[in-house]
Amino acid sequence: MDKANKRRGLITVVMVLSLIAFLGFSLVPILDGIIKASQAQNSSTPTPTQTAASAEKQTELLQAQARGYELVLQREPDNKTALGGLLQVRLELLGQGVGDIKDVVGPLEKLARLNPEMTEYGILLAQAKERTGDREGAAQAYRSILASKPGDVKALQGLVNLLLVQQRPEAAIGLLQDTLKAAPAQNQAKPGSVDVTSVQLILGQVYASQKRYEEAIAIYDESAKANPKDFRPTLAKAIVLKEQGKTDEAKTLFDKANELAPPNYKDQINQLASDAPKPAATPAESPEPEAAPSPEAEASPSPEGSLPTP
Repeated sequence: MDKANKRRGLITVVMVLSLIAFLGFSLVPILDGIIKASQAQNSSTPTPTQTAASAEKQTELLQAQARGYELVLQREPDNKTALGGLLQVRLELLGQGVGDIKDVVGPLEKLARLNPEMTEYGILLAQAKERTGDREGAAQAYRSILASKPGDVKALQGLVNLLLVQQRPEAAIGLLQDTLKAAPAQNQAKPGSVDVTSVQLILGQVYASQKRYEEAIAIYDESAKANPKDFRPTLAKAIVLKEQGKTDEAKTLFDKANELAPPNYKDQINQLASDAPKPAATPAESPEPEAAPSPEAEASPSPEGSLPTP
């Protein structure tokens, strides 16, 4: 790939990351967030006595705990408490650089099966499988969630990201369009089942990543018309216009988005609107925003660095 193509690809990635940060949920994989939280916990409070020997002792303690949970599971394979404990310990070991991501797949598969209502486990499972290279398994995990909760935003975003990595943008677009078509019936049967605004924003994100700017702007306009007090569609359109070099039009929309947005978003919007913005945060550095302002928005999943309680 030549330098020009690399730069265009980087611009698109930065634009998508900037946009996704305001969708009301995080682009950061929950799994990575938990592992990084373990790493931070292990290194955040160093003391003079924290030597290589003490670190090794901590690792041995965690490994002993893992063996204890494994013994319980030999007798009771579906013991939720033991499964949750084993998952937590193995994630902590990964935070110390010990073990392999494959070590958490088994416990996650059982926890996802035993707790179908807690979709966080399914999301973690999908992310773990993708990290191991099992993209088909990851897609299946996402689709299992969507079969019962077709409007689950994190599952939708995860599957869309996976499809884009596989160079299947039309499949991603079709998934989102089908979700939007089914949304009225889903929301009539169970109000709030599908957050239409968030799905529209993800669809616009996909269009923009494929440089289908007119279609992206059309979906943002539709969303803004339906949700005139929601800053996200306006901001998304501003980002796309700026990407196209339409700086004056973009500035008008950035200003409007700033007026509509809650105070905790204004600094980020100003940074995006700046002619010389700071380098965009990497996915692992992007802070998870608070719940989206849309009144129909779903509750956010468990925060990064924590696990759902079985």
